[in-house]
Amino acid sequence: MLKIENLTKKYGDKVAVDNLSLEISGGEICAFIGHNGAGKTTTLKACIGILSFDSGDIYIDGKSVREYPLETKAVTAYIPDNPDMYEFLSGIKYLNFIADVFGVSESERNTRIPALAERLGITDALADSIGSYSHGMKQKLAIIAAFLHKPRIILMDEPFVGLDPRASFTLKEMMREHCEAGGSIFFSTHVLDVAERLCDRVAIIKGGKLVVSGKMDEVRGDASLEEVFLELEDNNA
Repeated sequence: MLKIENLTKKYGDKVAVDNLSLEISGGEICAFIGHNGAGKTTTLKACIGILSFDSGDIYIDGKSVREYPLETKAVTAYIPDNPDMYEFLSGIKYLNFIADVFGVSESERNTRIPALAERLGITDALADSIGSYSHGMKQKLAIIAAFLHKPRIILMDEPFVGLDPRASFTLKEMMREHCEAGGSIFFSTHVLDVAERLCDRVAIIKGGKLVVSGKMDEVRGDASLEEVFLELEDNNA
C-alpha cells in the first residue's frame, strides 16, 4: 500500500531524511517513532505530496507520488499534528468542502458525516465556526475529514494529541476498523504504549535515518517497545 524507496530530503545543507526505505502492506497499522526533529513529519509530508524531496521515490497503491500526484492524493488522507483549517467556515461547511474535493456523493456524505460526528461527539458543534473550536475539537473535525472519502491509506502526525480519553479510544477503534477493511495507516507518535498495543508494524527513525523497522512482535521481542526504543537511541547516540 505504501512503499518508500531511498527517500532523501534536505533543507539546505541539513539532511532531514537520509536514504529511508520502508514498506507497509494493506491491513497494517505502522507506528513511526523517534525524537523531535528525527524526520518523522518530513517523511509523512513527502508521502502525502506536501513536500518535494531530493531523491528516491514514494509509491501509494503502486503509483509514484511524483508521477501520479492527483491519483495518489485521491486515495490518501493526512491528519497533521496541528490542523490548519478555514476558521471562517462552520464545521459542516468544511466537511462538505472536503467531500466536494474528493468527489463524495451527496447521499454518501449525508450518511458518513452524521455517523462520524456522532462517534466523535461533535454533532452539536458542526454548525459553529471552526474559529470557535478548541484544539481537540479541530482534531476531531480533521479525523472526520480524513475518514470521509474512505481513503486506502491514512497518514497521521501525532493524532492523539489534544484528544480526550473517549475520543482517543474511538480513534483507535476507527483505525483498526479501517485496516480490517483492507486499508493502511502510517502514523507518528510519542505514545509508545499505544503504538505497542495498536500497531502491526513499527519503524524507528533517528537523525533522518531508519534505525529499525519490522513487525511489532519481532522488533519488541521479550522487551517493551519503550525499552527497545531507548536502547536503540543509546546505541546510536
